[in-house]
Amino acid sequence: MEMRRVAAALALALSLIFVNLAGQCSGQLQFGFYNGKCKDRNGFQRNVEEIVKQKVKARFSTDTTIVAALLRMQFHDCFVNGCDASILLDVPNGEKTAPPNLSVRGYDFIEEIKTEIENTCPGVVSCADIIVMATRDAVVESDKKSRTGWYPVQTGRRDGRVSSAQNVKLPSPSIPIPQAIATFNSKRLSTIDMVYLLGGGHSVGVAHCGLFQNRLYDFKSTGHPDPTMNTTLLKTLQTLCPQNSGSTNSANLDQDPLKSSSVDKSYYEQIRLGNGILEVDQQLALDSNTRFSVARIAGSNDFSFQFGRAMIKLGAVDVKIDKDGEIRKRCAAVNSPSGNSAGNLFNIFG
Repeated sequence: MEMRRVAAALALALSLIFVNLAGQCSGQLQFGFYNGKCKDRNGFQRNVEEIVKQKVKARFSTDTTIVAALLRMQFHDCFVNGCDASILLDVPNGEKTAPPNLSVRGYDFIEEIKTEIENTCPGVVSCADIIVMATRDAVVESDKKSRTGWYPVQTGRRDGRVSSAQNVKLPSPSIPIPQAIATFNSKRLSTIDMVYLLGGGHSVGVAHCGLFQNRLYDFKSTGHPDPTMNTTLLKTLQTLCPQNSGSTNSANLDQDPLKSSSVDKSYYEQIRLGNGILEVDQQLALDSNTRFSVARIAGSNDFSFQFGRAMIKLGAVDVKIDKDGEIRKRCAAVNSPSGNSAGNLFNIFG
């Protein structure tokens, strides 16, 4: 009972704080934007967020990896053209084809949610909003034991009409922390936002050998492994990813075996022990710009609250509203001028 009261209090506090901040952080996005706007064919009002929640809950019950997939999708979408679902478009030379996005997945699931909503109240809910809502609900599913993973999401985004691989410029797994900070700052995200977003996003999911093998044998052409890596982890990863093997094996980003599928603060505890898989993760715990924040988060009890705050800010990056975008009928295709989805128009938006 006590845990439930704490969870309820945190959820209420988060809602109140971000209702007050909504105007200054995201323009015309709103909490509860779709309230009263989704009427089914029988004239009954439907709760859009509840539809998304139930779809995510069902998917999570058979595929827990959907959490990492959606977190990655939202980050990769918002960091390019803003949170406009441009990553979902099937266009020649679109964002999907850019090397950093080749391993992004979950497109089919977002389309599945979109189809159900379109069958309920067509032309109302954007694909961009579905990504943000579904990601939040996946985070909640991953951390149900603590009952504190929920955070409110703002909605009212429109879908973009342009998707180009040339626009995909995402931070690399080995980006220096000062450069990473500058990249996040360019999206109006602070250093502490970055620490929470990287930590939350990398508390679930895996990294394949190719993303960290440079740390295992010849780090920065020294002929030696990365000295910041825990030696026990180093031996484990060298076995997993033999030198010059081209292995496609993968390792959990969160090295706590009991926490690797939940979005929580375990990641910060692990990188303080030298158990960061990616170079950027380990450097978060060592760089003077971020190490004190990492230490504080590792010892705190408000990770979910603060992570939710950072996710709301991420979801407000360069959003499109009103005539700046559209409500796609299918997430993979822009609408035709007549309002129908038309795959043969893709080339004019590539």
